[in-house]
Amino acid sequence: MTESTNDPRETERIRELFKAYDIRGIVPNELNPEIANLIGRGLVAALQPEEVAVGRDMRLSGPAIAAGLIDGIRDGGADVVDLGLVSTDALYFAVGNFGYPAGVMVTASHNPAEYNGLKICGKEARPLSLDTGLATIRDLIIDHRLPPPATNQARGSLHGRDILDAYAKYMLGLIDVSRIKSLKIAIDAGNGMAGLTVPKVFAHLPVEVVPLFFELDGSFPNHEANPLEPQNVRDLQRVVVEQKCDFGAAFDGDADRVFFIDENGAFVGGDMITALVAAKMLERNPGAAIVYNLICSRSVPETILRLGGKPIRSRVGHSYIKALMRAEDAVFGGEHSGHFYFRDLWYADSGMLALLTVLEIVSEANAPLSAVIRPLDTRFRSGEINSDVADPTETMLRIERHYAAEGAEIDHLDGITVSFPTWWFNVRPSNTQPLLRLNLEADDRATMEAKTREVLAQIRGEASGAA
Repeated sequence: MTESTNDPRETERIRELFKAYDIRGIVPNELNPEIANLIGRGLVAALQPEEVAVGRDMRLSGPAIAAGLIDGIRDGGADVVDLGLVSTDALYFAVGNFGYPAGVMVTASHNPAEYNGLKICGKEARPLSLDTGLATIRDLIIDHRLPPPATNQARGSLHGRDILDAYAKYMLGLIDVSRIKSLKIAIDAGNGMAGLTVPKVFAHLPVEVVPLFFELDGSFPNHEANPLEPQNVRDLQRVVVEQKCDFGAAFDGDADRVFFIDENGAFVGGDMITALVAAKMLERNPGAAIVYNLICSRSVPETILRLGGKPIRSRVGHSYIKALMRAEDAVFGGEHSGHFYFRDLWYADSGMLALLTVLEIVSEANAPLSAVIRPLDTRFRSGEINSDVADPTETMLRIERHYAAEGAEIDHLDGITVSFPTWWFNVRPSNTQPLLRLNLEADDRATMEAKTREVLAQIRGEASGAA
């Protein structure tokens, strides 16, 4: 899109790039250096920062997109600190630790190789969502209201900064390194940014790392960097068992999320890690608030209450959780999707800090990860199941009427949550597609399986008498 065009197709393309929490699209058809340039200028016009820190992941389009963005920020009159190749949590660290008024991470996280995008934050690593700045940037571009590019004299400067050693030192300072034992763990970087950050951090720990796919490669030659998909953790599961590792960890592409595999090769849910880390945080911060999203197991708030903490239930999504954590001064927050948030990291999500904390917990317990998790993992969950539906709103209303008639407790914090004494489920719509996402939990496996079939039939219009 150029400033002179009024092509409605170009306008719609820009509009679709701006998602609820970030900017993301296919390169070059949806996102390209020219559009990144406009976004950079829009960022400066909207936020008025004097300086912006910019980092990028290993995607093949990263250098060109970052260059366009940096030129746009400088054209807007702001200085740029180029952090080069970093993880997203390292970008957040830099903004918070060095006091930059804004930061941008060039990444499409776990998306396939043809995608790229931008995660933008303000001072103290506060994320920008559509409600807190992204829509303003978008509308400045669409409405052709960007200020003209700065002249040479007023154009922003550019210099580089290597932050990875400072990042590693800071992360290690948030755990008790003296308690870490000589464990053996397998780590799958998925050819993403953990391949750069893990060696920096683990060089200072007495831990043997079995590395999988540490070479930075935005073409993802081994598997997509999305550990939520079972096929993407099979190599890690095999290596953990074959090499008798204490546990395994898999990062997504920009390394802000992490997922765990126990010593038997079993996948450990993000909500169980939330409960585990919450216990450690409450040991350090008695009585503290902990935020968890409403998809997490009932075992999460039960654990927090049992240990004297204050459980706070949140909508799904990092912008909601970070805002709630700040409002409640929560020490930690967790999601089923592998996002773990820490007050000591400016409320940002960090796969690295979650991994270090679990490493400390397993070391102190002197027991396998499965044994540490077992007392917390007492229920049975369906996992997230997506269903295409013609009318998500009407479908949710129909489901609500059905279960309200059966005496369920219902709330609308995020979609609908339907609760019974021994089982519950949440159905919520996708932000971008006509589909509904189901998560269900029950106290026993038979109930979980039966109720999952029942609710899916309701969602998909297969139940008797369904509309």
